[in-house]
Amino acid sequence: MNNFQLRRWLNQPIITYLFLGLQVLVFLISYLLPGVIETQGAMFGPFVVYYSQYWRFITPIFIHYGLMHFAVNSIVLYFMGQRLEAMYGHTRYFFLYLLSGVSGNLLSFAFNSAGVQSAGSSTALFGLFGAFVILGVHYKNNYAIQVLVRQFTLFIGISLLFNLLDSSVDIWGHVGGLLGGILLGNIFGLPQRLRDYSIHVRIISGIAFVFLVVFCLIYGFKKYQLLV
Repeated sequence: MNNFQLRRWLNQPIITYLFLGLQVLVFLISYLLPGVIETQGAMFGPFVVYYSQYWRFITPIFIHYGLMHFAVNSIVLYFMGQRLEAMYGHTRYFFLYLLSGVSGNLLSFAFNSAGVQSAGSSTALFGLFGAFVILGVHYKNNYAIQVLVRQFTLFIGISLLFNLLDSSVDIWGHVGGLLGGILLGNIFGLPQRLRDYSIHVRIISGIAFVFLVVFCLIYGFKKYQLLV
């Protein structure tokens, strides 16, 4: 592979394709071995606390319940992920997606009822929404970004409204992902445009994200310990 081919390959949304590939692989395994993936990888607080299965803060991002759940989240990831990856770059986008998903699962762990089991990439997808929102705050005079922000902000509002009406949706996971995306969008900033971001805002966002993680862990563990 020569330099031109390498640059062309690196300009593709390779991280989005990676996450999509993982979702497809996990969905196929779930179809062939019903219940195995969900049992071992979904967010389920008691197993985190009593059996130290900490991987459950990450693995639910790639697990889906049913074809419709999988298809909708995959379509949203494909279209929105490409845009964010092109703007933030591969590395920033990789951590933005994963850490937003983790923050969503942390809120789910902390605030959902003890018996709730949840999964889905929507925690991470709401993190991408949050990253778009914070771009709109930083680039108020950029028409293209403002158009994207309005589109995705409307989607966020509609999604949260449906969450309130659907008891099967993990609203805490979505809220946690959204908060994580907003904070991480401030922390990472856009490559080559870091001067547009106040260092004070980035530091405060970093502290807030760490506080969110620590608070959810402490609160969640105390909640389950009181149930013993």
